[in-house]
Amino acid sequence: MILQALAEYYDRKTKAGDGLAPAGFENKEIPFVLEIDRNGSLVQIEDTREQVGKKKRARSVLVPQGVKKTSGVAANLLWDTVEYLLGVDTRGKPERVAEQLAAFKGRIAQLPGVESDPGIEAIDKFYSLLDLDTFAAIPEWKEIIESNPNMTFRLQGDRELICQRPAVIAAIRAMAIGDISGKGRCLISGKEDEIERLHTAIKGVWGAQSSGANVVSFNLDAFNSYGKTQGHNAPVGKEIAFAYTTALNHLLGKDSEQRMQVGDASTVFWAEKRSDLETAVPNIFGESPKDDPDRHARAVEQLFNSVQNGRYTPDDGHTRFYVLGLAPNAARIAVRFWHVGTVANMAERIVQHFVDLKIMHGPKEPEFLSLFRLLVATASLGKSENIPPNLAGDFMRSILEGLPYPQTLLGAAIRRIRAEQHVNYQRAALIKACINRATRYSNSEIKEELKVSLDENNTNIGYRLGRLFAVLEKAQEEANPGINATIRDRYYGSASSSPVTVFSTLMKLNKHHIAKLGKGRAVNLERLTGEIVAGIADFPAHLPLADQGRFAIGYYHQRQNFFTKKSEEKEMIHE
Repeated sequence: MILQALAEYYDRKTKAGDGLAPAGFENKEIPFVLEIDRNGSLVQIEDTREQVGKKKRARSVLVPQGVKKTSGVAANLLWDTVEYLLGVDTRGKPERVAEQLAAFKGRIAQLPGVESDPGIEAIDKFYSLLDLDTFAAIPEWKEIIESNPNMTFRLQGDRELICQRPAVIAAIRAMAIGDISGKGRCLISGKEDEIERLHTAIKGVWGAQSSGANVVSFNLDAFNSYGKTQGHNAPVGKEIAFAYTTALNHLLGKDSEQRMQVGDASTVFWAEKRSDLETAVPNIFGESPKDDPDRHARAVEQLFNSVQNGRYTPDDGHTRFYVLGLAPNAARIAVRFWHVGTVANMAERIVQHFVDLKIMHGPKEPEFLSLFRLLVATASLGKSENIPPNLAGDFMRSILEGLPYPQTLLGAAIRRIRAEQHVNYQRAALIKACINRATRYSNSEIKEELKVSLDENNTNIGYRLGRLFAVLEKAQEEANPGINATIRDRYYGSASSSPVTVFSTLMKLNKHHIAKLGKGRAVNLERLTGEIVAGIADFPAHLPLADQGRFAIGYYHQRQNFFTKKSEEKEMIHE
């Protein structure tokens, strides 16, 4: 299903002329181009790189599809590194470099029917005249030797590369037909085709090998069966293998607007038909760039408007939408998650995700929280590398399928709060969403959900105890201005998990704190405390995980309510 959907995406993009490479070719960044005349003399070395930020980036051009690189010698056709193309020894291995150069020239000699092409003739003459000493005067030569970059040829007076000349393209397509003796039935298309033995490497998966890794790969005897080796264990035709690998490399490319990082999973999005949601989803879930800090919020607002006005409903109600998460696994790529839905359903479920997260917050906090900010809020030290490997994938799957969030997500958020004694905006939003979704899908008749702001009518014991704890802390802070550590720093963990062990002590301490306050303020806090305690029959010995989450929300709501009232009072004074 995954390979089929990717192959269909390739067909869609090529029919629309959206720049995906045709069969037998690929788009490759080529830093340097050797321009030669018809006599084979070097005219210049063109540097295609442009300054992008602090780095130089080469221009991407269409070249013949590269071969699968191994530890042995394997040359690409009409483009490769300086070791292959010029026979320059950059690593102290002259014998190997000689083999590489011979292999490179051998690939050109194998091209059928191009002997009379002026570009190929010029390359033959170039190698007959090749003298590396003449390159020493070229300004870029030292850098080329040190970096061993990819290079190719252009004939003087031409705009296209030699590998893009019509005769060369025709020869490559003729070779792509393949040997009929290796044909079989492709499992994806169901058609007879030459079976691809080695699939093109997939690049761009975070954490995988820089040279690329494979989704489909058999390279050890233990993986083989019935005498079939390598790609013949999972027969995929050359046409489909090229289509799905080209499509996936395009989606994972540096300039792709349809990818984002979800934990350790490099995630890509695409639709059966062209849809704005393809490029919107990474902006909706991802972080805003520094040069456009409002991109994330703008994308979410646009999605809300689109769903409300029914933009995705008429035509996109049946248009399939795909989400694929890939993670590194040694020399291969593991599918972390795979989801298929419709554009309309996907949009509605993403909107529901942000609705569930909505909770009152400070004026300087962002209105919408990215996936990354939510996940790092549950990680030790707030570092992305400490996010559990499967948590991000499970979280994303819950969002896209409209299901309750994983219980491990709620547990991770609560553990972080207990470890740091800090209920911040991100954790509060996450806990509220986790509890509300679990409540919505539970079999219980009671479907009371946590509100966006303070809910004085919420009778849940955990929520009420959280509110009470916030009031007791507030009394302590006002009684002892500038105090370094409050009851939260010492008692939050015990109060939220085993209330009976600490609340009697906290209530006694509160009497001393109230006594230090002015009469009016003391009366207000005592009245608020009494209203909350009136709904508590007894302090429980233990709170289950969900009620520990409600404790955090009650505490957070009450604290935010104090700050909100204070700011409102200041505004009234200034008026």
